[in-house]
Amino acid sequence: MACFLVPSVLAITISIVRRVANRFSGKLNLGLLEGLLWGGAGILALEHIWHGEVVPWPPFLTAMQSPEEWAIAVHEVFTAGIAMTLTTVGVWGGILVFNKLRTSRLERITTERKITTTLPTSS
Repeated sequence: MACFLVPSVLAITISIVRRVANRFSGKLNLGLLEGLLWGGAGILALEHIWHGEVVPWPPFLTAMQSPEEWAIAVHEVFTAGIAMTLTTVGVWGGILVFNKLRTSRLERITTERKITTTLPTSS
């Protein structure tokens, strides 16, 4: 119903932060998080449009036709929407950790090779 709204709001926020704090965004790879969030929100929105849960006339969400249905939509936002957004942020964090570990390992291997190749040889 409305679970795509949470990743959409976070994607908008990340897009703004990325453009305002350019130096900060490069360090944390916010472009990757932005892409993950926009991609997930876009696919979810298309899925909801496909199933007729989102329509091009107000109130745009078919679940918001009555107050009872509105409560169900809000519940979905707070359960499924937040869970999917946290999962996406967790995947992004996992990618960052993996890249950091891989980079530090490659730097260590490169440093070890430089040390072993620059040692004087005994003849």
